[in-house]
Amino acid sequence: MLSHPWVVYAITLLRVRIDRARNAPTRGASAVEWVIITAIIAGVALGLATLIRNLVEGKQSEISNQFGGGGGGGDGGGFEP
Repeated sequence: MLSHPWVVYAITLLRVRIDRARNAPTRGASAVEWVIITAIIAGVALGLATLIRNLVEGKQSEISNQFGGGGGGGDGGGFEP
């Protein structure tokens, strides 16, 4: 059965593909490297965005506390002598 032409062809085709995969330059590795680098950059950007947001919210509450809770509105700016 292993001497059937289709089986011999399939085995030869698989051997050629395996040999190409083993001896081919690492084209797929560069794609993986780009994915890893992109993930690291995205993580750093997300961390910085969270840090900046927390700092801004902290300063906002600090300023709000210094002014006693913010503006209470006005009466329209009418002048009273």
